[in-house]
Formats: sequence, structure tokens, C-alpha cells
Amino acid sequence: MGDVDETAKLWKVNRTVHELVKDRGFQVSDEEINMDLQRFRDSYANSTGVVDRQQLNFYTTSRSNPTDQIFVFFSDEKSVGVKSMRKLLNILEEKSIQRGIIVFPGNMTPSARKVILAMSSEYRLEEFSEADLLVNIVHHTLVPRHEVLTPEEKKVLLEKYRLKETQLPRIQLADPVARYYGLRRGQVVKITRPSETSGRYASYRICF
Repeated sequence: MGDVDETAKLWKVNRTVHELVKDRGFQVSDEEINMDLQRFRDSYANSTGVVDRQQLNFYTTSRSNPTDQIFVFFSDEKSVGVKSMRKLLNILEEKSIQRGIIVFPGNMTPSARKVILAMSSEYRLEEFSEADLLVNIVHHTLVPRHEVLTPEEKKVLLEKYRLKETQLPRIQLADPVARYYGLRRGQVVKITRPSETSGRYASYRICF
């Protein structure tokens, strides 16, 4: 029963991380997102029903920039330490990819987080626990539509309203939606909400 629950959990996590990557503008097939539990089990579980997390690893390319790639790495280490981080960095180096997401079943040690900081000038590394990805938060009815502005769109926005960056409302780097879209400091998101009077209205927040 435990293996069945674990497989169902990883099926949800795998779907959410593919949706996340697609929502960031990377190429992802609908087949991966729409895969049902039985097909996931047939594809990734062994004869005893256990999913080998390493088989879930994948990388993909940006739809708008072929040189921008991202690698998603599933760690089988319950408490992610330097060993898992080294394994991920070796893969990124081998494939010449600068962006990586590590997904892990338990938690991350302080030493592993130090590796993320230490390598930030060369690699952009993000971390998500499997619990973070069981449900896609941006599909929740209470979460309005978020769109990340390009640098050009941000410039137009500031000029149009004669604003300085500091005058925009803020969204924290650690906000779950900011993490989902992989926001960086200084990036602006357009948030569209329904409105009883005008149908919908947009607001803007800057990540800090």
C-alpha cells in the first residue's frame, strides 16, 4: 500500500513540475502533463511498484530562446545534502546547462543550501520539496492569473505610469507564486483579478 501511495504522490509531483516548467516558457509536451496514473506507473515503476526517481529527471529548452535550458533533478536522498548537490552540478556541467531545479522527498540540509548560494554566480539553482509540488497552486481558484513581464514590458509600464521601481507594490522572493514562476529580484508580475464592475482589473508587483 505504501508503494501505491508513493507512486500516486510522485505522479502528482511530476505533473506539477512539468506544468511549472511549461508556465515559465519552456517546451513541455501535453502528453507528459496529461499522463494518467496507470501510464505513469507503467512508465516509471519497477516490477515491485517502486518508482526510480532518477528516471523522472528531464531537461528542456525555452520556447523563445534555444540557448536557455533547464534541468529538473529528482533526488532520492530523503535529506538532501552536498552529495545530491554535487550530482546535480556534475550533470549541469556535463550538459552545459546553467539552470537547475532539485526536487526532493524530505528536506534540505543547511550545507546543501550553502552550495546553492556558493554556486549562484555560475548556476541558477532552485529547490522544491515534493510536498511543495503535490498541488499546483496557480490552479487554485483563489490564486489570480500571474504573468511575468519581460524587461521591455516592465520598462513600458514604468514609463507609462511615470513610476520608479520602488513605487510598485512588492511580492517577496519566497512567496509561493514567485517561487513557482522562478521570479528574480527586480522582475515584475502582472496580476489579473476578476472585478464586479469592470470584468477584470490588473495590478503589478515587483519581486524583492
